Amino acid sequence: MVVLDPVKPGGPYEVMAQQILGRKNFTLRIHDVLFGDVWLCSGQSNMQMTVSQIFNATSELSNTAAYQSVHILSVSLNQAQQELEDLAEVDLRWSKPTLENLGHGNFTYMSAVCWLFGRYLHDTLRYPVGLLSSSWAGTPIEAWSSGRSLKACGVPRQGSMPSDLETGPSEYSVLWNAMIHPLRNMTLKGVIWYQGESNVNFNRDLYNCTFPALVEDWRQTFHDGSQGQTERFFPFGFVQLSSYLSGATPNDGLPQIRWHQTADFGYVPNLRMPNTFMAVAMDLCDRNSPFGSTHPRDKQTVAYRLHLGARAVAYGAKLTFQGPLPQKIELLGDMGLLNLTYSQPIQVQRHNKIFEISCCSDHQCKWLPAPMDTFSAQTLALNVKSCRDSLAAVRYAWTAWPCEYKQCPLYHPTSALPVPPFTAFITNQIPGYRSKVAK
Repeated sequence: MVVLDPVKPGGPYEVMAQQILGRKNFTLRIHDVLFGDVWLCSGQSNMQMTVSQIFNATSELSNTAAYQSVHILSVSLNQAQQELEDLAEVDLRWSKPTLENLGHGNFTYMSAVCWLFGRYLHDTLRYPVGLLSSSWAGTPIEAWSSGRSLKACGVPRQGSMPSDLETGPSEYSVLWNAMIHPLRNMTLKGVIWYQGESNVNFNRDLYNCTFPALVEDWRQTFHDGSQGQTERFFPFGFVQLSSYLSGATPNDGLPQIRWHQTADFGYVPNLRMPNTFMAVAMDLCDRNSPFGSTHPRDKQTVAYRLHLGARAVAYGAKLTFQGPLPQKIELLGDMGLLNLTYSQPIQVQRHNKIFEISCCSDHQCKWLPAPMDTFSAQTLALNVKSCRDSLAAVRYAWTAWPCEYKQCPLYHPTSALPVPPFTAFITNQIPGYRSKVAK
């Protein structure tokens, strides 16, 4: 093994390795080598969807000539009971992007989200980007996790995976063993991840541990495997799950998984998930997707939002990369209003069913709609007069299908980034609206 000193981005180069044993001279040449940033893209079917499956596919597939210094590699679908030292096979060796290898059928190589993310990055960086796709449809996070990270979260022994989705391998660690661990010697700039649908009904309540644990374990593994060349806390981005029609009630698992994706903070980076970034996708729903509503076709916006996070977290750009977050919640009891102050300016579109309040009496609580009343540049007030008892909590967009396409009620006014879903307890609560402030 030879570790090269860092090389400035660029190319193409020829790399030659030579070994002399006695009178024999072994020479290996690798052509068309580029130096730049390598990003690993992983997850389940929404990461696996190809460019031929997304909106404007014909146009996207013809738009490759300007991106010949974005190279792509796709790992074959394999599973293993033990950690493999090398990949068993690849679907696509390191290649330049073409119509054929970007639009290669449905749910085969190459990942559309991965490609579009890299393309947006290249537009900004103006130097080579390597994209490494390793994903498998219908797979739970446990299949992508090492045994040690599952043990750290107290994941119970293997159980059957109930799901109404098409499923791939669900055995613990089998995809980590075959499709991630063999890549550990590579020097990565970062990872993007699109997964979670298969955990809506499987170990859902553990996802707030299993996902942060996966991030931490992958970081340690790639740092060690690359002899320190991959940063110990390399940037890790993910897509917060979009919407799908499943006939589920508002209390189903999808909003809970979205929340657990942030380790129950509602935003990233946070204390449990440092150096991470998130693309909110709950407003990118696709009722008429031929691949089912769980597979929305607008992967361009997903990738664009991801690349904003990467530019901010991985490359230090000063830009808005996430929607406004609620900073203060204040109960204006005399007026029957709950006042929310946000971290950034908000653009408000009327929508009376997306906020809810938890109203409690005699230890029984129920969620009631809380219509928007008034709003300003960074605040909005909810009408909470429907609750004549104790007001315990408030939540936003806590449903499988919060809004129609790009029509959620709250966005950042210039970046068009949606406010992420949240839930918050209201403390110091006294029945009868006597309490003035709750943070």
